[in-house]
Amino acid sequence: MTGTPTVSPAPDKPWAADGQSAGDFSVKGPDGAFEPTNALQSGKVLTLEELIDIGQRNHPATRVAWQQARQAAEAVGMVEGTYLPIITANVIGGYQDLVTPVTGLNGDTDYIRTNSQGVVPNIALQWLLFDFGERQAWRDAAQRTAYAANVNFNGTHQALIYNISRSYFNYGAAQQDLAIARRALQNSLELQEAADGRYASGLGTTIETAQAKQLVAQSKFRLVAAEDGLSSAYQDLMGSIGVSPRSKLRIASSAGRRLPRARSLPTEKVIEQALARRPDVLASYAALQASEANVEAADAAFRPKVYLGAVAAANNGRIQTGTLPGADFQNTTSGVVVGMSIPIYDGRIRERRRNQAEAAKAAAAATHELTINTARSEIVVAANTLQSALSSYEAARELNIAADTTYEAAFEAFRNGLGTLTDVSTAKAGLLDSELAQVDAHAASLVAASTLAFALGNMTSRTAPAKATN
Repeated sequence: MTGTPTVSPAPDKPWAADGQSAGDFSVKGPDGAFEPTNALQSGKVLTLEELIDIGQRNHPATRVAWQQARQAAEAVGMVEGTYLPIITANVIGGYQDLVTPVTGLNGDTDYIRTNSQGVVPNIALQWLLFDFGERQAWRDAAQRTAYAANVNFNGTHQALIYNISRSYFNYGAAQQDLAIARRALQNSLELQEAADGRYASGLGTTIETAQAKQLVAQSKFRLVAAEDGLSSAYQDLMGSIGVSPRSKLRIASSAGRRLPRARSLPTEKVIEQALARRPDVLASYAALQASEANVEAADAAFRPKVYLGAVAAANNGRIQTGTLPGADFQNTTSGVVVGMSIPIYDGRIRERRRNQAEAAKAAAAATHELTINTARSEIVVAANTLQSALSSYEAARELNIAADTTYEAAFEAFRNGLGTLTDVSTAKAGLLDSELAQVDAHAASLVAASTLAFALGNMTSRTAPAKATN
């Protein structure tokens, strides 16, 4: 026996197979190690890396997956225990009253009462010596299931890191949307002030002042919507971390995050390497192997079993017959037997159990194939999405530069009496749309980069997009 498979030492630590390295999920913030509870209460501005560390230590999903891995490891130990003998200590005590009719010489019937009582302590041994592969098959199935549970535990961490990253980038976009809405309101107020000034000097009209007030009202409406969007994004972030929705955390902005460079579509070699490390693919393959071992165990149930039995007992008692003096007795017994049992008929239970195992094997094979196909599709789609998001960001950035120039020129012309409020309003709407488009494209690119890393099986906190230095 090789021993019970190991599990991760803690819910926030990665699992690694014997002799292999699993890397490290935990990435600390710029201030080094910290306790999540202190970080939640300190009021400091938390980076993505620190949020991931908090999530890994607090989210119930990691503890659930860890406990499931421990259960699977204990199941292996239970199967391995069947290779060892079972020793039991037993104590049997009893009392017997026997009445025997006796016919006398004169034909009368008399009755003789015999009483006996005793205590028999014994030690018994049961040991299954050979079962022609049944226990080995159960053991292989349990080990594969334990491996799948450990891989799923690491996969849970990767999914947690991805969800936190996605929520963090979306929250960052909501922060920037709110900042844009506030700037838009300020610009609308400045435009209203200019319109009122033109009207007071006799250069403007009531239509212009009404349009300016309408722009202010629209900006206030967008501000309310942006505040609501930020609140929703914050709750989504708290949920992904696994902390109370009432928590008041200060979150660092993602506006300075550098975007990855555009890459070509993954080659077949890259996809194959990703499939070899994706937790869902590894777990589905382990489940297939476990189902194959279950079929072998079902086949072995049709074969004979050889067992060893032994017993050592002591008998202490007393017997009393009629009016004769009672007699105490004491003896010991020991014995060893070797036997073999051959199953002949059990109402087709073993046959149906084997059919059930075969069906489970076929389902596991189909699930593994489906998992591989889904993974391939996710990798290609994620790569395409990242390319599209990066192209959208570049287009939005160029659009924003042009829209900003247009708005500044239109506003300056209106202030000097050379333009109309309609021109300014149109330019302002174009600038607002371009700013929101650039923010959304930036966040979408970061999320797409995280999605591709997750699809490739590389989603650890250190693979998150780096922070820009500009």
